[in-house]
Amino acid sequence: MSLLNFLISKSIMHIPGPLVGIFAKSYIAGPELNDAVRVTKELNSQGIMTTIDILGEFIKNLDEAEYYRERCIEILDTIKKEGLDANLSLKPTQMGLNLNKEVAFNNILKIVDHAKQLGNFVRIDMEDVTCTNDTIDFYRSLRGKYQGHVGVVLQAYLRRTPKDVENLSDGPMNFRLCKGIYNEKRVHAYKDPYIINQSFIYILEKMFQKGAYVGIATHDEKLVFEATRLIEKYGLTRDKYEFQMLLGVDEELRRIIVNSGHRLRVYVPFGKDWLPYSRRRLKENPNIARHALRQLFGIHGSN
Repeated sequence: MSLLNFLISKSIMHIPGPLVGIFAKSYIAGPELNDAVRVTKELNSQGIMTTIDILGEFIKNLDEAEYYRERCIEILDTIKKEGLDANLSLKPTQMGLNLNKEVAFNNILKIVDHAKQLGNFVRIDMEDVTCTNDTIDFYRSLRGKYQGHVGVVLQAYLRRTPKDVENLSDGPMNFRLCKGIYNEKRVHAYKDPYIINQSFIYILEKMFQKGAYVGIATHDEKLVFEATRLIEKYGLTRDKYEFQMLLGVDEELRRIIVNSGHRLRVYVPFGKDWLPYSRRRLKENPNIARHALRQLFGIHGSN
């Protein structure tokens, strides 16, 4: 890690919001749903799918959960109305998980049921380890009736994830596999980047062996290489998996993946509650700030 990246990762939680906004503006569609629609149309024209997410999590009251539930339904309706090649991502804490588990589940149930009626799909995001058991329980409860319309995220840096894959292999499986972004204790999560990468490859192969549909969520070209090797090894057709990337991150790799014949979905977040998301992303990937500084000051080159 360069000195600049180290300083960014250690100080990002203390950098004023407006400055974070300068760094993050390329990675968020904008404050409104129509911004996400505009970005999705641009990506669809390039043969790229999206998943749309309204930012906001760890809410303070159940009125907020109702608000986010209705906004998620609005997103699904808008996708249908606009004819977008897109689906929805949501966070359980956004639906009230930390306030009332039953209310949160019922909110997600209503959204997933609406998605099924529209022929669409909902990805239940994974948050920190305090949410993992409940999030997996939600998915297990929904996946039978709503097969093909709901999936969940699993994180490669968590030590428990291989067992979670095994436990979920008794039914339909639709996963997004990512490295993981929350700052977890060592007892829960691997800290070494090499081990996290090895865990990602190991878990991805286990998912393929179990017949899961996998959204392979990574910007690490080493992992893209390993994933394509496994896709070839298991003879997977392009309807059995997809690659996934964040908006604004390594667009060249994005084009390489699409031009190689793979399907790709880009995560398109929008909303006014952008600061916590942006800080986590900058902490995870300080290169975002490096690229933003280059653009801001007109600096070119790779060093």
